[in-house]
Amino acid sequence: MELKNFGLFVLWTLFSFSQAGELTFELPDNEKQCFFENIDKGLECTLEFQVITGGHYDVDMELTAPNGKVLYKDVKKQYDSVTWTAEVTGIHKFCFSNEFSTFTHKVVYFDLEVGDEDPLAFNNDAQQTAMTLMETAGQSIHENLNDILDDQTYFKLHEAQGRAFAEDLNHHVMLWSISESIIVLLIGIGQVLVLRSFFTEKKSSGLHVPLMTNS
Repeated sequence: MELKNFGLFVLWTLFSFSQAGELTFELPDNEKQCFFENIDKGLECTLEFQVITGGHYDVDMELTAPNGKVLYKDVKKQYDSVTWTAEVTGIHKFCFSNEFSTFTHKVVYFDLEVGDEDPLAFNNDAQQTAMTLMETAGQSIHENLNDILDDQTYFKLHEAQGRAFAEDLNHHVMLWSISESIIVLLIGIGQVLVLRSFFTEKKSSGLHVPLMTNS
């Protein structure tokens, strides 16, 4: 019986990860993208976002309730987190804007969690009983897996941001090195031409003076 309950726990753990929605998308310059989520009244929600690559790593973000009330609005944010409780049931809209940028596109990550995660249930009986040792271990594993998933997401975002910064820096260093090489080459050619002009034999243009003879 305990093995059956533990198997149900594993399936529950796999499906519980789908409660939160997360997405990484590209936001072109001079554009605005909006996302929509149907949220029931009274549910506590958390929205976290972070700019991974692009420009100064900043975007404008606005969160609007179904009744038109602005729940959150800020400009040129690199990352932030907002938590709110839905006052009405309906479609909540959150928009990311890169309209202030004229030529730099961004890559943005966001994570939306709606409501609390459902508790693990091992017993189908109406009356709840004390958890067995295996059920307690399963609960602990479930919590640790959630923590590991959050840590992995955090490190993946920072690794992607660091890699993008390193590639951008490498590109600028390469351009600077090419420019310096061209400048050094031009200076070398100029010095050779100047030194060559010093040792070039100049022909003297003397005047021919006729000799005077007695007649």
